[in-house]
Amino acid sequence: MFKEANNRLKASFKFEDFVSAFSFMTEVAFWAEKQGHHPNWSNVYNNVEIELTTHDEGNIVTKKDHTLAKKITQLYAKYQ
Repeated sequence: MFKEANNRLKASFKFEDFVSAFSFMTEVAFWAEKQGHHPNWSNVYNNVEIELTTHDEGNIVTKKDHTLAKKITQLYAKYQ
């Protein structure tokens, strides 16, 4: 689901509606906050775009990003 390019992990997620997309983002937000590692993301109606990079490591992809990407992918599976 996530693809690595230009020192970022990127993925797009599509949902049934805005409420589902926002619910997913809320779940990701709670989990990311616990990890102290936050995504760059945007939401337009039922689409969520996410980019992950580790800012305090010089904006490169690290294990933190891969861990968060895996969790995000698991959370998204609930909406399929």
